[in-house]
Amino acid sequence: MTDAFHGPRGRRSLFRRPRPPKEPDDELIVSELYREYHRPLLAFAARLTGGDLQWAEDVVQETMIRAWRSAGELRPEAASLMPWLATVARRVVIDDVRRRDARPQEAGDVPLGHALVPDLTDDLLRQVVVEDALRSLSRAHREILNETILRDRSVNEAASVLGIPLGTVKSRVYYALRALRVALEERGVTA
Repeated sequence: MTDAFHGPRGRRSLFRRPRPPKEPDDELIVSELYREYHRPLLAFAARLTGGDLQWAEDVVQETMIRAWRSAGELRPEAASLMPWLATVARRVVIDDVRRRDARPQEAGDVPLGHALVPDLTDDLLRQVVVEDALRSLSRAHREILNETILRDRSVNEAASVLGIPLGTVKSRVYYALRALRVALEERGVTA
C-alpha cells in the first residue's frame, strides 16, 4: 500500500506528508496586490530606505508576504490598499533599522549610512487618493483636467489640442472640477 502519507508497506514516510489545501483566492489576491501595488510600494520603500533599492525590494517582498498571511483580513472593497501596505512597509523598515542598531558594530566596519528619511507617507497617500479620484471621473473630465491643469495649458490651447469649442472646454473644466471635488470628499479629503 502506497499513498501520499504512507510509504511502501504502510509505513509513515517523513518525506511525503499531505500538503495543506491551497487557497487559490489568497494566491490570486497576492498576485493582484503585487501587480497593482508593486511599483508605488517600491518607490515608497526606496524613499524610506534612503534610495537603497535592494533593501527597498526586500521591504516590498516582506510586505507582500505579510499581505499574503493577512489575505483573509484585507478589505478588497476598500478604495485602495496602499495605506495598509505603506504602513506595513514602514514597520518593516523600522524593524530592520532596530535590528541593525541592536547588533553591536564590528571592528573595522564602515557604517552603511542607512539613515531614516523623513516620513513621506502622507504625501504618498495623498497621491494615491487623488489618482483614485481622477480614475473615477469620466474620460472627458479626465482629459480636460489633464490638458488644462496637469499640462498647464490655457483653455484656448486645450480647445485647439482636443479639437473642441472653447465654450465646451470651459464648461467641462467647471464640471470636471466639481466632480473631482465630490470624488475627493467621498474619499475623506476635505478642503
